[in-house]
Amino acid sequence: MRTLLSVVLIMGLAVSLAASLSSREAKRIDEAAAVLKAIHTVPDKDIPQDLWQKAACVAVIPGLKKAAFVFGGEYGKGLMSCRHDDRWSGPVFVQLEKGSWGLQIGAQSIDLVLLVMNTDGVEKLLKNKVSLGAEASVAGGPVGRDARAATDAQLKAEILSYSRTQGLFAGINLSGGVLQTDQDDTFDLYGSGVQPREVLLGGTIAPPAVAKSLMSALQR
Repeated sequence: MRTLLSVVLIMGLAVSLAASLSSREAKRIDEAAAVLKAIHTVPDKDIPQDLWQKAACVAVIPGLKKAAFVFGGEYGKGLMSCRHDDRWSGPVFVQLEKGSWGLQIGAQSIDLVLLVMNTDGVEKLLKNKVSLGAEASVAGGPVGRDARAATDAQLKAEILSYSRTQGLFAGINLSGGVLQTDQDDTFDLYGSGVQPREVLLGGTIAPPAVAKSLMSALQR
């Protein structure tokens, strides 16, 4: 009887969590997955495999609108997952505040992919928010099959950043932006009280079913 009651409570919790995730948040998960799948289909224009394998975490911010940077008051929102040996953690929502960089001429929106290359960068992000280029070093990442073409600055950066717009995938310098976890949206995904640190670094919280597309895309 006690076992049955536990199962019912767990199922009820799962239904409750699924109900609290908005269609907008669910769509953002699928859009982030689509960005990764699209860049992985062209190896010569992809993130170098050796850099991907070294990255501590990956963040994807799909469909960042140019207007959000012109007028302010909006954020680019996406998701981040961290590596645990040969698997990826469940994702948490993140947001990027506008920076001082210029978007490509004529681009209406861009997709961003960020590689957090070491745990120091992750810790800075999880403390609250991190100013790119000031509190955490950031550089536009190299593109292609081999990372040996990367400059010394790229290889030493805590965060490597990439943009995808109008079919073009390239490194972009995001100095001046502010990256932080989005705790409210993460609560919607996992339930109130589940902290981004627990999800990314704890290694015990399973990815929710709604994130299946993103988890598949991370397994490059």
